[in-house]
Amino acid sequence: MGFKAKARKHKGNPDDSSEGKKKLSVIVGDIPCGIKSCDGFADKSLGGRSLSIDNAIDVWGSSGYEERKGRVRVCKGCYRKWKKDNKSEDTY
Repeated sequence: MGFKAKARKHKGNPDDSSEGKKKLSVIVGDIPCGIKSCDGFADKSLGGRSLSIDNAIDVWGSSGYEERKGRVRVCKGCYRKWKKDNKSEDTY
């Protein structure tokens, strides 16, 4: 019997105790997504990013976003949409 088998043997069944169950908490962001049609959050911990205004205009037009300090804060989904739209462009 190896060390992992011994550890599992002494650990017990997680279904028997209530300590083994973890509650899933819903994380709510502080910074809303800068895209007007999106309800997501642009916090860095939730995968949010910051795009330049020129990049936002290319995808969402001149009135489809709100700027913050000269940049547009976008959620993870909107960033992925922007990334997919600009994938074929060579920027170097």
